[in-house]
Amino acid sequence: MITCKGKKVILREATLADIDTLYYWKFEEKEQLSKQWNGPYIPETFLTKEAYHEMWASSIDPFLHLPDALVIDVDGVVIGTVAFYWVDKHTNWLETGIVIYDSTYWHGGYGSEAFQLWIDFLFESSNIHRLGISTWSGNNRMIRVAEKVGMIEEARIRDAREVNKTYYDAIKMGILRREWDHNQTSFPGK
Repeated sequence: MITCKGKKVILREATLADIDTLYYWKFEEKEQLSKQWNGPYIPETFLTKEAYHEMWASSIDPFLHLPDALVIDVDGVVIGTVAFYWVDKHTNWLETGIVIYDSTYWHGGYGSEAFQLWIDFLFESSNIHRLGISTWSGNNRMIRVAEKVGMIEEARIRDAREVNKTYYDAIKMGILRREWDHNQTSFPGK
């Protein structure tokens, strides 16, 4: 089982109980606060619990032979996930993401640490050339987390996302392997 340990969080593969917990946060929890930040401009398709379990069962990427998502665990409590998806296999380009569903863990550095562990894991475990994120200009927390792991803004598409009847810019950020390698040698033991 893959695990990445930090000071505050552990990234690990999901158990059946974890998948049930994530299903609750994603589809059953009443407030759905995380959806105010995590792509609120993309309508989410409802999945049955069985379909959600099947999705997680096939979460090993056949190209990298790595899980395309891990749970974020804090002292045995699953608070969210990190994930990736392919943009272009020919140029070794992945998009990454993080969601912390439990708002009691927002603003405590859990997301920053989890995302750093995830970026490090992906570069260390593969030959990926570039990692990126896509977000919107209203999600300042995700932009700051991406900057903390060394990502830079690469594109801003003006008024491309609508949230609560207000237009926001679409933001693309990324980091190249050589930039990540440089950060590793510049800040050993970070």
